[in-house]
Amino acid sequence: MASTSDRSSRDSGGDAHDDAVTGYALGVVQEGGSWQLTELKPTALTSLEDAARQVRALRTEGASFGLVDVDHEFFVILRPGPSGMRLMLSDATASLDYDLAADVLDELNVDAPELSDEELEDTDPWGEGDMAILEDLGLPEGVLEIIVSETDLYADEQLQSVAERMGFAEEFERHLPGS
Repeated sequence: MASTSDRSSRDSGGDAHDDAVTGYALGVVQEGGSWQLTELKPTALTSLEDAARQVRALRTEGASFGLVDVDHEFFVILRPGPSGMRLMLSDATASLDYDLAADVLDELNVDAPELSDEELEDTDPWGEGDMAILEDLGLPEGVLEIIVSETDLYADEQLQSVAERMGFAEEFERHLPGS
């Protein structure tokens, strides 16, 4: 299984902090039984507040949520609604290196893990937040828990699994960087 430190060098050839934050953020809307995806601005990769604002701007009569992949290290699913924002973070240990992940934990009222570099090397990532965030849209809580627990997959691969299980894999692939 890949640890957080193993995955940090996937694309950059070095430490995750050597380069600017990369990844993608997508807004997902379901209307009339079909899925519509929209690229969100790159600021969604570093600001939970901005990501939520962009997803709220997509609001339609159907359901809407955001998928944010940061450096292929972790992902966030966010679903703003009238009663507040529902959140799911795929890797709580990412909060040690990424402000977005730390902001998600803050919003969830979950303390960031206190791990030394050595402990982090030996710790598998774990998810935090609302694993039932997409249950009413067809992705059962248990299935999302399994996807998040697949630590041998990178975040983009985990999100691909989410898209496949929810029925918008083709639309998802069309919106990925480099497609």
